[in-house]
Amino acid sequence: MKQKLFGVRNDWTGVVLRLTLGIVMLPHGAQKMLGWFGGPGFQKEMLHLTEDVQLPWLISLLVILIEFFGSICILAGLASRLWAIAFFILFTGIIFSSHIEFGFFMNWFGNQSGEGIEYHLLVLGICIAVFLNGSGKFALDKMLSVK
Repeated sequence: MKQKLFGVRNDWTGVVLRLTLGIVMLPHGAQKMLGWFGGPGFQKEMLHLTEDVQLPWLISLLVILIEFFGSICILAGLASRLWAIAFFILFTGIIFSSHIEFGFFMNWFGNQSGEGIEYHLLVLGICIAVFLNGSGKFALDKMLSVK
């Protein structure tokens, strides 16, 4: 079981996939957790998720923790498959709670009242690929998969 979760292929595919996911998600997590990149920070994001989006406080906390710590771990190649599952669940929830009503396309031209799901589907696809492939070269998972 440990080998299935943490086993790595010595390939570049896993590296490209996890770096793509981690680099894209880290600023979002840092906005929510630390207030970086013009983000609200932890307290304001918790307030937004619990009051505006009406998520339970535990789910709101998990959203912030997954986006911040998950992106760091994925960048490092640490438990990438597990974090890919967490991101997959997170983004499935994001699609159905906030974006499906706006259709497929992002709001490129400002002519709809919200963002569609195309970005989220790309994240889901990358999560599936990271789960199937693993972390690739230069991953901390390699240390965890040693028998």
